[in-house]
Amino acid sequence: MTEPLRSPRLDLLPLRVEHAEEMAAVLADPALHTFIGGEPATPEALRARYGRLVAGSPDPAVSWHNWVLRLRAEDRLAGTVQATVTGDGAEIAWVVGTAWQGRGLASEAAGTLVEHLAQQGARTVVAHVHPDHAASAAVARAAGLAPTGERQDGEVRWLLRPGPRAGRIVGR
Repeated sequence: MTEPLRSPRLDLLPLRVEHAEEMAAVLADPALHTFIGGEPATPEALRARYGRLVAGSPDPAVSWHNWVLRLRAEDRLAGTVQATVTGDGAEIAWVVGTAWQGRGLASEAAGTLVEHLAQQGARTVVAHVHPDHAASAAVARAAGLAPTGERQDGEVRWLLRPGPRAGRIVGR
């Protein structure tokens, strides 16, 4: 089960289908899709996608965890983070709407997520970042991940191995 998380400025709220309308506006800038492809989704398309995500992975060995980022000071949604957990490892991703970029919110949310995953026993955390996306690379680095030099679908694989004590990050 996906539980709410909290960081200094953000509430990471478990994704609900009802978030689709507000998130469609948050994610409406075509520039967000420069590195990930596609185009902004309509509220209807997001409702359908969120319904699939909330229903969970069809594979019982895989857990999907998705959060929306609520910026407390503005009482608005500002982006998402997600983790796909398999065994003792997790793959993470993040996106922050254009209007909220440049404030460190993605780094704060990704760091909170990595700490939570470490506390839950994740032995590895992976993210895939487009090689030309400097801002996303900075988020990965701030969350404690390091580039591996490996590529998957053209993206650089970033990796973190949390330390033996929950929430403590040790060497990579």
